[in-house]
Amino acid sequence: MAAKENLRPGGRSARVQASVHKAVRELLAETNRFEVTIPLIAARAGVTPSTIYRRWGDLQELLADVAVERLRPDMQPVDAGSGKADLEAWAEQYAEEMSSGPGREMIRDVLAAQAGANACKCCEYTRQQIVVIAERAKARGEAFPDVDRAMDELVAPIMYRILFGDVPDVARVRALVARAMQSAN
Repeated sequence: MAAKENLRPGGRSARVQASVHKAVRELLAETNRFEVTIPLIAARAGVTPSTIYRRWGDLQELLADVAVERLRPDMQPVDAGSGKADLEAWAEQYAEEMSSGPGREMIRDVLAAQAGANACKCCEYTRQQIVVIAERAKARGEAFPDVDRAMDELVAPIMYRILFGDVPDVARVRALVARAMQSAN
C-alpha cells in the first residue's frame, strides 16, 4: 500500500503525518532501527497503531515516506559561476550526502518499500536540482547536457557505486561531470 497523499492541506491529516514523521525520526536517532515498531511509533506520536496502518500500510512504507521527506532538497543548488562548476559542486555534495550512513539508510528505506512511488519522488527531486543548474547555465549562454542525459551519465553511476561498490570519490565525481558536460557540445 502506498502512502496516501494528504487529502486536505493542513488539518488533522497534516498534524498526524507531522507527528508520526517526527516520532520516526526521533526513534531512529535514539534506538536501533530494528527495534522500531509501529506500536512504538504510534505511542510516541500520540496516535493509534491503526492510524499508521491505515495511512501507510506497513512499517517499510512509513520508513520510505519519512526517508523521502528527508531526501527532499531544502535549497537550490549552489551557484558556482558556470554550469560545469554548479554541476560539480552539486554532484560532490550529492555523492557525499547519499553515501553517508544516514544517506544509505534512507536509500535502502525508499528502495525496500513495495510501492515505487517514493523512489519516483526521489528521482524527481534529483532531476529538479539538475533542471535548476541547466536553466542557470542556459541563461548564461553556456552549453549544458540534456537533463535526462545528465541523470544517466552522472547520477546513475554515482548511485550505483553507492549501492553496490565503493563510495565515489571527488576525482570520480569530477570525471563523471566532465564526461556529462562533453555530451553538451
